[in-house]
Amino acid sequence: MEKHTSPLLQVRNLQVSFRVDRHTVVEAVRHISFDIPRNQTVALVGESGSGKSVSSLAVMGLLPPGVAQINTDAGILFDGRDLLGMSARERRQLCGSEISMIFQEPMSSLNPVLTVGFQIAETLRIHRDMDAKAARQRVIELLHEVGIPDPETRVDAYPHQLSGGQQQRVMIAMAIACGPKLLIADEPTTALDMTIQKQIIELLHALRQKHHMSVLFITHDLLLASGIADQVIVMQDGEIREAGNAEQVFTHSAHPYTMALLKCRPPLDTRPWRLPVIGEDIGDASQKQRVRGYAASDPPLLEVRHLRKSFFSREGFFGKKEFQAVKDVSFTLPRGRTLGVVGESGSGKTTVGLTLLRLHEPTGGQAFFDGRDLFAMPEKEFLAYKRRIQIVFQNPYASLDPRFTIGRILMEPMQIHGIGEDDKARVALAFQWLERVGLPESAFYRYPHEFSGGQRQRIAIARCLTLQPEVLVCDESVSALDVSVQAQVLNLLQDLQDEFGISYLFISHDLSVVKYMADQVMVMRHGEVVEMADSDDIYRHPAHPYTRTLLEAIPESRHFAGSR
Repeated sequence: MEKHTSPLLQVRNLQVSFRVDRHTVVEAVRHISFDIPRNQTVALVGESGSGKSVSSLAVMGLLPPGVAQINTDAGILFDGRDLLGMSARERRQLCGSEISMIFQEPMSSLNPVLTVGFQIAETLRIHRDMDAKAARQRVIELLHEVGIPDPETRVDAYPHQLSGGQQQRVMIAMAIACGPKLLIADEPTTALDMTIQKQIIELLHALRQKHHMSVLFITHDLLLASGIADQVIVMQDGEIREAGNAEQVFTHSAHPYTMALLKCRPPLDTRPWRLPVIGEDIGDASQKQRVRGYAASDPPLLEVRHLRKSFFSREGFFGKKEFQAVKDVSFTLPRGRTLGVVGESGSGKTTVGLTLLRLHEPTGGQAFFDGRDLFAMPEKEFLAYKRRIQIVFQNPYASLDPRFTIGRILMEPMQIHGIGEDDKARVALAFQWLERVGLPESAFYRYPHEFSGGQRQRIAIARCLTLQPEVLVCDESVSALDVSVQAQVLNLLQDLQDEFGISYLFISHDLSVVKYMADQVMVMRHGEVVEMADSDDIYRHPAHPYTRTLLEAIPESRHFAGSR
């Protein structure tokens, strides 16, 4: 058998431009060249807007025609074949068969009205000309291979009936169905729980070895890439800043941008006063350390006792089925302190936060805020307390009304709660809060779609701050952000707590982020609190096996783990 020595994929001098209007062209990728060797994993790393996904879409032939332009002297060779010289029909036959892709958001990629089995089988029918019976049997085998429990039943499930991790496994099954030579994984673990993230990484690694594939792994998290990559390519502003084998890049980074990406993620062994941020000089702030933990003298601002929340669904004609999302949860939150709430999806974290704001009505329990039970108040009386306890939702794309300008988004809460003498005073306050969260006054007149994800999250925080709350519930508020943007938002939250004494209920599945932010940590599983302690104690000496499992799932570089 002939042994191939040439790379499986060769990208040469690729430049991709997008035409915004008749007079404006934006260069997303600028003359980049790289190789993907056979049977290896190459990580393409960088922040949002660095050109990672655009480069992979150029390889797949999925760039929007008429809007995107590839330079005429570029070359993309796959297994010796020129992809850019292929017809659309030839490209379609190749993609899905020899090159396949796992997209970032499975719920957007899977058709909600078709079963997952039908969607995977469609690939086999198109590219392998299988009949329905053979395709179904192969789909069941694939679902078993990617770790879907009870594949004979789940083959007929719809996407909404599966968890986020299971949906991503379905996408992986679809991608490997035809035995591709190259698998492109575009942010396949973003916003997944740490334990699920670890499972997906291990699954991709095992599948690559079993099927002798090459993998292009796209991520914004350099530390995550270290656990799977043989080679690393670091991109910024459409250009390659650094490339080399993984050990070389992680232990002897040659470019400042690579080193900055490594430093942005909150470390587990220290707690700097401020996190390093790309392009920001923080001087000695990264050396000064914060001390966390509740003090015995801290009076509770919020005290929750035996909180319970159940949801009910119809069962049969007259019966109903109870699902206990939160079971007997109790905790205290002092003024100016942070309680971190961690656990996997479905553990009840978000339900606790939403119930405290009475966005869900509690099934039982009490929540004393400054000595008053929030759950016992009439709605009219609770309205005054809405000013004092606010929430920053996980997805700023969904929580900001796309029809409103940022000015209207900021001023509406002030108008409802009577803050400011008149609209002129409210405009002045809105300008102050925009400046406080690091946005220019011109943002006041723009719409949400004109901002990046990190900027939208800053706007969501500013909207809460217009009411000057005493408690802020942060529900996975940094989980889907780039590590550099995440560091900016965490620094902002910490600055606001230092200045205004705000208390945070910080909900997250990312334990390294919680370690940095929280004074005390509450670990939840299946609606119950399994462990609660000061953050340093819980990370150094976890008492519950589930807590230890969560800690073991935190990404650790196999190349520089000793430095973390």
